[in-house]
Amino acid sequence: MTIALRWGIVTAGKISHDFCVALSTLPFDEHQIVAVAARDKQRAEEFARKHEIPNAFGNYSELAECGDIDIAYVAALNPQHFEICMLMLKNGKHVLCEKPLCMNHKQAKKLIQYAEMKKLFLMEAVWSRFFPAYQYLRKQIHTGVLGEIKEVSATFCVDLKHVERLQKNSLGGGTCLDLGIYTIQCAQWAFQEPPQQIIAKGTLNADGVDVEAIAELRYSGNRKATCHFSGERLLDNKAVIKGTKGEITFLQFWSPTKIIDIDGKEKEWVLPKGKYPTNFPNSEGLRYEAAEARQCILEGKLQSEHVSHNDSLLFAQIEDEIRAQLGVIYKEDKEQ
Repeated sequence: MTIALRWGIVTAGKISHDFCVALSTLPFDEHQIVAVAARDKQRAEEFARKHEIPNAFGNYSELAECGDIDIAYVAALNPQHFEICMLMLKNGKHVLCEKPLCMNHKQAKKLIQYAEMKKLFLMEAVWSRFFPAYQYLRKQIHTGVLGEIKEVSATFCVDLKHVERLQKNSLGGGTCLDLGIYTIQCAQWAFQEPPQQIIAKGTLNADGVDVEAIAELRYSGNRKATCHFSGERLLDNKAVIKGTKGEITFLQFWSPTKIIDIDGKEKEWVLPKGKYPTNFPNSEGLRYEAAEARQCILEGKLQSEHVSHNDSLLFAQIEDEIRAQLGVIYKEDKEQ
């Protein structure tokens, strides 16, 4: 018998819409959306009507306390992640939380320890890693096709000057936590070890958040990753993974359906279309992380091997170090 994972969606924004569209591409007997919660009940109700969700709540506690939900997908503003995830875990819900998992390493560690104590599944939604292209790269590295990985360069630069939350310190703004995370996780996917040194430089806005940065992550054996992220301008956003025997390029590397393989030829994995258009490119690919969450929960796992708790702690540590070098301080950094 197939067991359906019953989802509760936290917030009714753009990415939540895309996530629901992605779930609609998966079998209904495996994934069902049971509820949505937003601070504005009317917004939750409109969202529920659109996505045919039976329950709409005007606060997050009601969703947390709803007995028909197995897992919460948390897509709130960055500074709310810790508190909302804790609320869901306290009420016995598994959690898939949008990146960044938390505002810093300190918060992430507390959250992960609590999830482990509660014996509940918790994963940072680093969706990139579940795309077939990322799984393919891992296999090519593992089987030695690329040789030893020597260098990674990943660029994620888009014009986000109109996005208010990214400009404001109090809303957890800046590019490191929103765009930088993608470049960092890509480097870590290739190297599979913590960097030994980080050198970051960048530009802050008047509110003290980074609008652009370049971080060099240095690994053992004189190997390195260059991570360039910006909310100021659009660049060619790809990642190149270079080994001693050749290289693979991810096009639109954070959600790649196409790569340039080691032989110089393009390889493509086509995404299915959902019942609505998505707000962001390739969001149908959120289906892969949802399927992984279900599989892990069915197997009684508390974490995914592809975005493990240690992975998330390391991402947070790297982000903390980059922000420290850039001079970006959030109020959460000052809390005990």
